[in-house]
Amino acid sequence: MLNTMTKNIFKITAILGFAAISLSSCSKENPPLVYFPDMYFPVAYDPLMKAQDAYSKHDNEIPAFVEHNGATGLSPVDGTVAQNKEGVVEEAANSKMTTDQYNAGYDASKLEITSPLDPANKAKDIERGKDLFNKTCAACHGVGGDGQGPIVVSGAYSGVPNYKDREITVGSVHYVLTHGRNSMGSYAGQLKPGDRWRVAMYVMDAFKATAAVATTATTPAAPEAAVPAANVTPSAKK
Repeated sequence: MLNTMTKNIFKITAILGFAAISLSSCSKENPPLVYFPDMYFPVAYDPLMKAQDAYSKHDNEIPAFVEHNGATGLSPVDGTVAQNKEGVVEEAANSKMTTDQYNAGYDASKLEITSPLDPANKAKDIERGKDLFNKTCAACHGVGGDGQGPIVVSGAYSGVPNYKDREITVGSVHYVLTHGRNSMGSYAGQLKPGDRWRVAMYVMDAFKATAAVATTATTPAAPEAAVPAANVTPSAKK
């Protein structure tokens, strides 16, 4: 009887021990043997870092990496669509700017009166800017730029200004699209760098061009300087 109980205890202990070992060997926290380590320990590469084998000390010998001095940020494959084909380089939206830093950047942006895009494509850029404005901005700003978009008209939101009442430039409109202003958030995540400039160009062309012409027309022309009598030639006196 005693021998039988002892055998049963050994069996139970062996079963429990085997179960414990099996469970621990299946744990992803500390696997005893890993055939595909990237499935357990994924390696995220910085696009600008040197490509290295995460599990070996030898230099990466993949031709594509060697050709680019080990950089992992390789050129796009032929036939792919470039995300920033205009090559517009600009500072990314910074949500941690202080009020003083934001205001300084906004004031500086007002001095920008031209976009960095190719002037030869101005008409096409403005046309695309119009399409993007109507899809992205008109819900609040209105298709007429008067701040009476459907969201405002419904009463769900208020305080959207009329562009004609604002002192803005193409640079300041682009700055606000990138960094946001007051209750308006940044649209850097919705519009690519070049497209933000296109929207800004459209805003200035559609909603501020008329105001600029009117201001110029109402400004009296400066009188021409009188020519001193001593400098007038005899032929000019006739």
